[in-house]
Amino acid sequence: MARLTKRTVDAAKPDGRDYFLWDEDLPGFGLRVFASGAKSYLIQYRVGRTVRRFTIGPHGAFTPDEARSRAAKLLQTVRDGGDPSAEKKDRLKAETVAELADLYLGPDGRAARPRKKESSWTQDTSCIRRHILPLLGRKVARNLTAEDIERFQADVAAGKTATDEKTGFRGRAIVKGGKGVAARAVSSLSAMLAYGVSRKLFATNPAQGVVLYKGEKKERPLGPSEVATLARGLAILEDLGMVSPSMAAAIKLLLLTGARKGEITNLRWEYVDLEGGRLNLPDSKTGAKVIPLPAAAARIIADLPRRSEWVLPSTRSDGPIVGLQKTWEMTREWCGIDAVRLHDLRHSFATYAVSDGASLYLVGKALGHKQSRTTERYAHVADDPVKAVMDRTADHLAALMEIDANLGGEVIKMTKRLK
Repeated sequence: MARLTKRTVDAAKPDGRDYFLWDEDLPGFGLRVFASGAKSYLIQYRVGRTVRRFTIGPHGAFTPDEARSRAAKLLQTVRDGGDPSAEKKDRLKAETVAELADLYLGPDGRAARPRKKESSWTQDTSCIRRHILPLLGRKVARNLTAEDIERFQADVAAGKTATDEKTGFRGRAIVKGGKGVAARAVSSLSAMLAYGVSRKLFATNPAQGVVLYKGEKKERPLGPSEVATLARGLAILEDLGMVSPSMAAAIKLLLLTGARKGEITNLRWEYVDLEGGRLNLPDSKTGAKVIPLPAAAARIIADLPRRSEWVLPSTRSDGPIVGLQKTWEMTREWCGIDAVRLHDLRHSFATYAVSDGASLYLVGKALGHKQSRTTERYAHVADDPVKAVMDRTADHLAALMEIDANLGGEVIKMTKRLK
């Protein structure tokens, strides 16, 4: 038994069965760890001789401190003669948005959407906790109207839920407004309401008729001189110990393959086929996927030490690297490259591919787009064929980065800070 903190909750791993961790400071407050890996806060109490449990909500939607505060109030209700479980059953027809969120993010909600990607659950959890609960949490879900949701979208876009909060010893969560953020929040709300309809808690999903805001297009590919500047900057920062080899390799691989961030940061050695020139991903945003591996990218991977199951291991844990976004922001600013997001490395690859003469169809195949319209954004830029496209584009970028694509080549490192 120990105090439930973010560290102890994160360290609780599934072991094939459900089990409980109980808080040493607040008797009756605990964490349920499901065999699936899902985690949920709860209280356990007695009504007469009957032991009852009441679920507070899933980890992620609640922090340990938030759940403890809620548990303390519920346990006080029990001491005052109340029964939270019975009261919840009595008002099931009047399910609040907060209570619906508990169900949706819990085991039942996940079981209802078994094919939903973990990245999508992460986005839903973040949107629910940071936007939906603060603005709509106390409202009765079945009474929501399209007008309520349109107002919610406008409020999020205007920054009503914006915040800057500490998330750990060295972490921060900066939550902003904006049309793109608001549209994603409404999408998560709609998914949650659709779950409520499927469970017959109410009849219709009022979010279905809401027109989502369109976020501003901020894609900004790197220019040729910026590619060279980035490569030299990474070499210097790595020499200075400001960027780890794994972080530097991740940034280069994102640019040279056009892969998504998670496809590179979560790469395992078992997925890598250097001889066949490909990465065999069992799962990605678009399902199982094969990423052709250009020679320039293969050179970088071949040079990495195999000291872990992860191609790019963390220096602080047994898992893969984390915090690439923060490293990218520092690197970008140090190199003097303005307004380029980490995801723009993928856009840069696509832009260079099109400018090198690749068809939109082949660029779409190289990037793993399932729909052709996703690739059409690159139209304005004046399997073996796919690999050839990727090799040609990566060679172009590698030349700018001064990387020899041959497996015996070297990366040229600068020793002087860029001007």
